[in-house]
Amino acid sequence: MPEVKTLVLFFITAISEIMGCYLPYLWLKEDKSVWLLVPAAFCLALFSWLLSLHPTAAGRVYAAYGGVYILVAIIWLWCIDGIRPTIWDIVGVSVSLTGMAIIMFAPRTA
Repeated sequence: MPEVKTLVLFFITAISEIMGCYLPYLWLKEDKSVWLLVPAAFCLALFSWLLSLHPTAAGRVYAAYGGVYILVAIIWLWCIDGIRPTIWDIVGVSVSLTGMAIIMFAPRTA
């Protein structure tokens, strides 16, 4: 069960980070309201806090989180940007998730 908790936490963390970066993008590139920076700052603070909730070494968490971030970014590409992922996107996500699983869930003594 800790694996499921880790994956859910990584998924929520990735959404927070992407939102924290996407909202300023809307302001800068799409001429949306400057007020989008307020929820963007909240999202980035939430992102930082969520990463701190993992019980393992920070460097390991950051490295493994990257794999889930790639998955969420590709889902974002499809759902928000309306661009269907290619087979290469799917292969890349598979490789990154395999790396994440090895980093987070491999047996270790320390």
